[in-house]
Amino acid sequence: MSYRMMCLTAHPDDESGAFGGALLMAHDKGVETSVICLTEGAAGSFRGAATSDEELAQLRRDEFCAASKLLNLTHSEILNYPDGKLDQQNFYELTGMLVEKIRKYRPQVVLTFGGDGGVNLHRDHTITSLAATAAFHWAGRGQLFSNAGKPYAPQKLYYASTPWISVYNSNEGATTARVPYSLSLELGQWKERKIEAFKMHTTQRGVLERVRDFIEKYMNDECYLLVATRSPRPLTEDQALFANVIED
Repeated sequence: MSYRMMCLTAHPDDESGAFGGALLMAHDKGVETSVICLTEGAAGSFRGAATSDEELAQLRRDEFCAASKLLNLTHSEILNYPDGKLDQQNFYELTGMLVEKIRKYRPQVVLTFGGDGGVNLHRDHTITSLAATAAFHWAGRGQLFSNAGKPYAPQKLYYASTPWISVYNSNEGATTARVPYSLSLELGQWKERKIEAFKMHTTQRGVLERVRDFIEKYMNDECYLLVATRSPRPLTEDQALFANVIED
């Protein structure tokens, strides 16, 4: 028996920038960690030395692999959904793919984005949140996706919450409702390791430079909202990602 955590993301670098602290902390406490990333990130604005979408996709796959090693992930995987077009995919099929991954790796705890789209309000993040939420609730129900493996019901679902927005030349950040948080993880020694993992995404160096001031101000913590749990209770009683989780 063991503890297991899965992070469902949209792009290479999400695992480090949004969830790296939680993944590092979990690993250091003996938790098996996995990341399922839906796209290769080939539509990214920051492209490094890539001269084509195909070249950028391969670069970002390599960067994801390097970051995964620094994060000590038990399993990491990039799927082949089109970057920037998750809102155009068959939602039921996308959810079924995530159900299959949950049933295969059996995480008790699942992390993903909230419906706001995260720090950059990205629509791919929003669709990832919606599909991950449905998959979390459906993975344990045998009548749904009966060909996607043995049913398994995770115990806790968390959304990432961020206090800042990186959307420039727009007032969306001031008017968009945001995900609140119920749990704050003080990163301490894990802060620099999280940043080092993000730096493995060398094509995205421009992102790091753009948000450097925000990192210095806000990256001492990672915040999460508990949105589903097998044993409902007041949010104030949730003191850790694996609080009240049963090993199976």
